[in-house]
Amino acid sequence: MEPPFDHLLRRLHPPVTALVADVELHFPVAVARRSNIPVALLWTMSASFYLTLHQLGSLVRNHSLKVDVLDDYEEHIPGISAAQLADLRTVLRENDLRFLQLELECISVVPKADCLIVNTVQELEAEVIDSLRAMFHFPICRIAFPYFKHETCHFVTNDSDYNVDYLNWLDHQPSMSVLYISLGSFLSVSCAQMNEIVSALNTSGVCYLWVVRGEVSWLKEKCGDRGLVVPWCDQLKVLSHPSVGGFWSHCGWNSTLEAVFGGIPMLTFPLFLDQVPNSRQILEEWKNGWELKRSDLGSAELITKDEIVQVIREFMDLGKRKEIRDRALEFKGICDRAVAEGGSSNVNLDAFIKDVLCVQRSLRGRGYVMYKIGK
Repeated sequence: MEPPFDHLLRRLHPPVTALVADVELHFPVAVARRSNIPVALLWTMSASFYLTLHQLGSLVRNHSLKVDVLDDYEEHIPGISAAQLADLRTVLRENDLRFLQLELECISVVPKADCLIVNTVQELEAEVIDSLRAMFHFPICRIAFPYFKHETCHFVTNDSDYNVDYLNWLDHQPSMSVLYISLGSFLSVSCAQMNEIVSALNTSGVCYLWVVRGEVSWLKEKCGDRGLVVPWCDQLKVLSHPSVGGFWSHCGWNSTLEAVFGGIPMLTFPLFLDQVPNSRQILEEWKNGWELKRSDLGSAELITKDEIVQVIREFMDLGKRKEIRDRALEFKGICDRAVAEGGSSNVNLDAFIKDVLCVQRSLRGRGYVMYKIGK
């Protein structure tokens, strides 16, 4: 893609002032450098997972990437906490190494950029962000930008395409009674595990809203009258709804942030890549969730119906989960303040925009503009 992008960039009029590019599109940095254009790279996962990958890249720089690459190291590695080392071992053990190699190649170009934009909140990952700021010579811009004043946003959605009024359904449920379930867009659980989940939900007596991509008709037939199964929903609206009391999640970073902004306790069920470290953050650092315990991700061992029933009943019991509910509300307050006027994300966004405008003013009269590219 690099040659056609380079060609397009040179043809644009007015000329480009600056680029914002997804980290995983590594070629824009090279193109921008040849054209002497400033480039900001956008990292869409957590700051913690970026640091984990950076540390992994440093440790394997002179080695091939393999599952046992850390076996030559002691239990303690200078500059890496015990939790980060555990994350490294988990990421190596439970992921396809081809994906990890691709991620390492992508982040290798970050030092050549002029700015790194991280989709996070300063207060959620303060220590990690301090480590990143010490690592690079350029600004680390922390912006949880999709969530500014989310309660007043009017999203363009395709709810009508599915002919399911899930918000109306939520309006008719008791406060904090609904378990919202979403296990991601790309990877899912096995059919056998799905059957255990369905059976557990029917037995538990818990009300639930379950988003399942693709064909959902067979689930609708099996899920009874206490649940609603839909192929899509506006997740941020759902997590902000007063009837929703918990989120059973795969722990993708966007879902994790949306749960934090919604003040919703999480039941973690990680499946892939950064989701396991994200789950650890939820359980050990933020303490705003519980874990649906499982064996290694690649294992064929199922979490049984009875195990799931016990966990979700306790998770949705207001008395038993008071501590994580209080923590969830505490973090919601932190994030609300971060995106409010004068908050950390608000200030960071303003600073980034001012930096771009300074570049534009310095090129006034030459007709330069700024472009954003990404996945």
